[in-house]
Amino acid sequence: MDTDKVHFLDRPGSLKRILKIFFSSLMILVIIDLFVHKHPYFGFDGRPSFYGAFGFVACVILVLAARFILRPIVKRKEGHYND
Repeated sequence: MDTDKVHFLDRPGSLKRILKIFFSSLMILVIIDLFVHKHPYFGFDGRPSFYGAFGFVACVILVLAARFILRPIVKRKEGHYND
């Protein structure tokens, strides 16, 4: 096994390159979304990037609900299993 081999993610500029590719592909998808014809059921779901924003907001709400609502319900004392 060759331990001196430098992998792609270990190189100094790799993270910047990956982030540039990610954000440029994200911008391309947003621009393409402006030209795609939609068939909205409600009035607001025909707006550009609605489903991306909706998914992001729903994810944030789920994380906050898990942290502030579900966590106090299922949380145990620190020495619960040592008793």
